[in-house]
Amino acid sequence: MRKPVVMGNWKLNGTKSTVTDLIKAFTGVANANEKVDVAICAPAIFIGMVESLATGSKLQWGSEDVDVHTSGAFTGENSPVMIKEFGSKYAIVGHSERRGYHNESNEVVSAKFKAAQDNGLVPVLCIGESEAEYDAGKTLDVCQAEIKAVIDLCGIEAFKNAIIAYEPIWAIGTGKTATPEIAQNVHAGIRAFLKTFNAEVADGVRILYGGSCNAKTAPELFAQKDIDGGLIGGASLKVADFTAIIEAATANA
Repeated sequence: MRKPVVMGNWKLNGTKSTVTDLIKAFTGVANANEKVDVAICAPAIFIGMVESLATGSKLQWGSEDVDVHTSGAFTGENSPVMIKEFGSKYAIVGHSERRGYHNESNEVVSAKFKAAQDNGLVPVLCIGESEAEYDAGKTLDVCQAEIKAVIDLCGIEAFKNAIIAYEPIWAIGTGKTATPEIAQNVHAGIRAFLKTFNAEVADGVRILYGGSCNAKTAPELFAQKDIDGGLIGGASLKVADFTAIIEAATANA
């Protein structure tokens, strides 16, 4: 049985005040929940604050990105060693905004995946297609290529200690959400692709939905057999909404 994960991705948001309020609320929610892993991926500058506020609770946390290097002359980057030192469990890699705004190729994303995992972090690999690719029927082709790049570098066994987040790019920040049926079909297709390499790994890996999942859409999405929780953007900045999403995951755990 795969334990659901509800993970917030705060993106470029937060102040000392809001981080304090949100983490205090979410530690309480996480402590009261045995069925769902609750996590927050915060801007790097706030990870130390999250650690100080969440240590001793069941809330997990991580980084929104990670560099391929562990140290050196790479101004402005965040080493996986540094991120791990602040108690982080996760590092998101390959988010569509990184792929799009920073031109990160599948090869770069795979290198970040490996660097995170090699240094004790659980990579959260984001995959997903653009609206044009969706309209052209290339959804699974895109997802498979993004996964295959990681398998080529790290091997299929790497997904025993990783999470996949399917995020249709056309549904991020647009208010559009893939229907539960569309999302389930893609998640099942991802799992079927992984099974061609290793059935045990495919059955065990947690695949989250990450396309504008919110309190309203979460119950039906999480009821699907191959959707193991959500990577949540804007709704993770609102206590009531994020709590409702966690409750939806709990109801289907």
